[in-house]
Amino acid sequence: MSLVALIDYGSGNLRSAEKALGRAAQERGLERHIAVTADPAVAAQADRIVLPGVGAFADCMGGLTALPGMVEALREAVLVRKVPFLGICVGMQLMATVGREFGDHKGLNWIAGEVVRMTPSDPDLKIPHMGWNELRVLKDHPVFAGIESGAHAYFVHSFVYRTTDKSHLLATTEYGGAVAAAIGRDNIVGTQFHPEKSQATGLTLLGNFLGWTP
Repeated sequence: MSLVALIDYGSGNLRSAEKALGRAAQERGLERHIAVTADPAVAAQADRIVLPGVGAFADCMGGLTALPGMVEALREAVLVRKVPFLGICVGMQLMATVGREFGDHKGLNWIAGEVVRMTPSDPDLKIPHMGWNELRVLKDHPVFAGIESGAHAYFVHSFVYRTTDKSHLLATTEYGGAVAAAIGRDNIVGTQFHPEKSQATGLTLLGNFLGWTP
C-alpha cells in the first residue's frame, strides 16, 4: 500500500485533509495509507507528501523548521527522489523564495517567487479573501484533469503567491485582479484554495494527486 505523509507541524486542518484524502482514495479505488506525521523518517519513506498550512507565513515556517530533520527530509524526498508533493494554502506559500508577511522571511525556495499581501483593485473587496470563487485553469496538468475553468473552490487567505516564472502558474482566481490559485513544476503542485473544503472540485483534485505519476 502506498504511503501518503500528511505533515503535522502544528499548522493545518489535518483532520479535514486526512478525511478528504481518504475519501478521494476510496472513490478512485486506490490503496493509499494516509499517515498524519511529524516524523521526518516517515516523510523520507513516503510515496507522496501533503503539506497543509493555516496562519502566518513566518509562524508556519517556524513550525516546520522546529521539527528536527523535517525540512531536510522533505527536500530529499521532493527535490531528489521526486516524490509527488502537494502544498495547500500556506503549505503552498512556504515553497516560495520569501514571504513578506510581518517582515521578510525565507521560504523553502522550491518554486521561485514571493508571497505578498493581497491588494485588490476594488477597495470594497474584503481581506481576507474568504469563500467560494471560480477557478481559471491556465494549462493542462494531470492534477487538474476533469476540472474545468469555472469550477468553484474554497479560499481563505490574505496573502498571494507571485511566481517569478509565469509558466509555474497553473490556475488563477479573480479577486480584484488575477490571483494565483495553483502553481506547480515537475513533481510539485500547490493550491491556494483548500481542496479538503472544496467538495467535488477538491475531491477530484485530491484523487488526481493520489494517482499522479509525474
